[in-house]
Amino acid sequence: MTTAQHKIGSGFGAHSTADDVLAGVDLSGKLAIVTGGYSGLGLETTKALTKAGARVVVPARRPDTAKEALAGLDGVELDTLDLGDLDSVRAFAERFLASGRTVDLVIDNAGIMACPETRVGPGWEAQFATNHLGHFALVNRLWPAIEPGGARVVSVSSRAHHFSGMRWDDVHWQSGYDKWQAYGQAKTANVLFAVHLDKLGAERGVRAFSLHPGGILTPLQRHLAKAEMVERGWIDEQGNPLNPTGFKSPEQGAATQVWAAASPQLAGMGGVYLEDCDIAEPAVDGDESSGVRAWATDPEQAERLWTLSAELTGVNAFA
Repeated sequence: MTTAQHKIGSGFGAHSTADDVLAGVDLSGKLAIVTGGYSGLGLETTKALTKAGARVVVPARRPDTAKEALAGLDGVELDTLDLGDLDSVRAFAERFLASGRTVDLVIDNAGIMACPETRVGPGWEAQFATNHLGHFALVNRLWPAIEPGGARVVSVSSRAHHFSGMRWDDVHWQSGYDKWQAYGQAKTANVLFAVHLDKLGAERGVRAFSLHPGGILTPLQRHLAKAEMVERGWIDEQGNPLNPTGFKSPEQGAATQVWAAASPQLAGMGGVYLEDCDIAEPAVDGDESSGVRAWATDPEQAERLWTLSAELTGVNAFA
């Protein structure tokens, strides 16, 4: 069944936690891969999934930091992955495939936000490369393990996709770099990726979703100066979160991606963008507070991005 961008009345909301949405869901025997599953929302996602019985593989760019963060958690295994390095993506995928296991849940959670202009690989803009291209290559390389399990693939986007559609004439920001618009393009790419992956994977039993987790103060803000966060009204001069700010706790922030990955309420659905543990409504022009922009769910743009991404990374499981 194909779903439109309209709420389904899940019964959950902005204040629901990851544990709330998994109440009564048994993930015993399920295997999940959660990129960045050792920090911020990723750590809360890993905790919730293991508590529900899943085994979680956490590929980490900083394995020593991850080992410390995940200490004492049962059902977790750690590996090394740098999404900004396609050789690292290939090596991780090869190690996982060599284990002969299938994967049931993939949560593309890791990312960077609003960083200074940075180049990776062959000169790619770092936010587009890390947040989108690295995950694109990862999912395509893991496809032999994803397809047999009829997995769900969850692409963690952001309300920041409102900031920018795809800049088709300059996706790598060779001119006029703006850290927030570059982040917005990367987050739009995360939505478009899920749209086309779902189209390609649905007949094989693989469904894909994208989502906005909500505003949460996590290490994702590492590139922002305190003065900028004060100016935006996120924190006070002492670094304390301001209330009311609309920020969620990490446990609440992880809820929508966990709901996307494992909720039976989404059975038979896919290719949609979620927020606050429900399917989001289409965005209203001039309102960046909620909903999904049309440029992020356009199937033609989704196919165009898939083709470009395959060309850039040299990987396409469907070619």
